Amino acid sequence: MTAIGLQARAIQSATFSPRLQHAVRLLQMSSLDYARELHQAAESNPFLEIDDASPPESTAELDGDASAWINASAMERAASLGSISARGLNHDESADALQGIPLTPSLQAHLHQQLGVLRLAEEERMFAAAVVESLDDDGYLRVSLDEIGAACGKQGTAYAAAWRTALRRVQSLDPCGVAARSVQECLQLQLPDIEDPDQRAIAREIVESHLDLLAAHNIPRLAAALGQPANVLRAVVERICRLNARPGWQFGEGGARVVTPDVIVRKVRGQWTTVLNDAAMPRVQLNRVYAQMFEKHRNREHAEMNGCLERARWTVQNLAQRVSTIHGVARAIVARQKMFLEYGPLAMKPLGLQEVADEVGVHASTVSRAVHDKYMATPLGVFELRYFFSRGMEHNGKSATSPAAIKALIGELIAAESRDDPLSDAELARQLAQQGFRIARRTVTKYRQALRVPAVEQRRHA
Repeated sequence: MTAIGLQARAIQSATFSPRLQHAVRLLQMSSLDYARELHQAAESNPFLEIDDASPPESTAELDGDASAWINASAMERAASLGSISARGLNHDESADALQGIPLTPSLQAHLHQQLGVLRLAEEERMFAAAVVESLDDDGYLRVSLDEIGAACGKQGTAYAAAWRTALRRVQSLDPCGVAARSVQECLQLQLPDIEDPDQRAIAREIVESHLDLLAAHNIPRLAAALGQPANVLRAVVERICRLNARPGWQFGEGGARVVTPDVIVRKVRGQWTTVLNDAAMPRVQLNRVYAQMFEKHRNREHAEMNGCLERARWTVQNLAQRVSTIHGVARAIVARQKMFLEYGPLAMKPLGLQEVADEVGVHASTVSRAVHDKYMATPLGVFELRYFFSRGMEHNGKSATSPAAIKALIGELIAAESRDDPLSDAELARQLAQQGFRIARRTVTKYRQALRVPAVEQRRHA
C-alpha cells in the first residue's frame, strides 16, 4: 500500500527582493515610461522631489547642435545605400542636410487638396473627407462604409448611396488606385491607364478572373486559360506589373515617430565620447529636510511613513544604478563600433551581449534590459542600442561580418546596377559569394525588403 508522509528539506533558491525587482523594472523602461514613473513616484511619496536643476555645460553644448541629430535621419538613409560609407564622414559640417530634401505631403493632405478645388456641397465634402481619413498607409480602405458611417453618425439606408458616391469620388482622385478595398480593385481602377485597347481588355480579364496566376507569373497557364499567345500575355503581364499596387507609398508618412535619445555620441578632439541626455533622464532626489524631520520624530505609529522613506531611498539608489548601467553599456558599444561611426553601416562589427556584459561587469540579461527601448544619437542617425548587436556572418572562412554591413553592401550593389538589367536576389547572392559572403537567396530577399527596395521585376519597369 502507498504510504503518505511529510518530509522537511532545506533548499536554496534565488529570489528577487522587492528592491531588486524595482531596479530591474526601472532599467528596462523606455525614457518615456521612466519619466512617467518618476513623476508618479514624486507625487505619491513626500520624501521624493524632481531635480529641476539645469543640465551641465557639456550636455548643453551638445543640445546646441540639435540640428545635427535631426539631420541624421536623412544621412542614415543615404548611408544604407553606400553614399556615405564611400568616404570618411566630416563631423564638423554645419550645413543642414534637410534643406536639400523636398517635403513630401501625406496621402491624406494630398487628397484633401484635391477635394478642396471640387465644387461640392458641405455634406458631400464631409463624406469624402471621412473616406480619405479612413485610408491606411498603402492607400487602401480597410474598413467598411458602414463603419465609417457609424463613426460619423451618418449610417443606415438613407446614407448608403451618399457613402458609395463619396467612395467613387475619392477613387477618382490622384494617385490612381487610391481608396481601393482590395488589390484586385486597386488594379482595376488603374486599367484605364493602359493605352493599347487590346492589352487593356486582356489585362481586365486577367485581373478579374486570374489574379492568382498573375501573382505566380504563370504565363503558360494564363495562355491556356485565355487562349492567347504566350508572347502577347507576357507583354500584358509586364504592363500590369507597372501598375502601382500600393499607391499610398509614394507619399510621406501620416505621422512621425518622435524618439528622445538616451545617449548622445559626438567626436571631440578626435575621440568618440558619450554623454547622457538629461532630457531623457529626469532625476529625483531625496528631500533631506523632510527626511531629517521624520527621523527626529518617528515612532511605531508611523509605519506607513517609514515605508515611504524606505521606498524613496530605494528609488534614488536604483535610479543611480540605472544611469550608470546605461552609460557603461553605451560606452562599451561606442568603443567597439568606432568604425561604424567613422564610415557607416559597411564598417559595422559583430557584437554580442556577453562581450559588453564582461566589459561593464554585469550579467548579459542586464545588458539586454539596458538596451531595450533605449536610443543613441550619432552623426549617422538615431539608433536603438539593440541595433549595434548582431551575430557575425562568416567571411572567407576567417573573419566575421555584421548583418548590417551585409545589408549595406546589398544596397550598394543595387545602387550600382543597370536600370535596364537590374540584379535579381539570386544574382545578388552570387555576387556576394564571389566576395566571400555565403548567404542564401532568401536571406538576400529579407535584407532587400528591409531596405525597402522593390523586387527585380518592379525595378526593371520603374
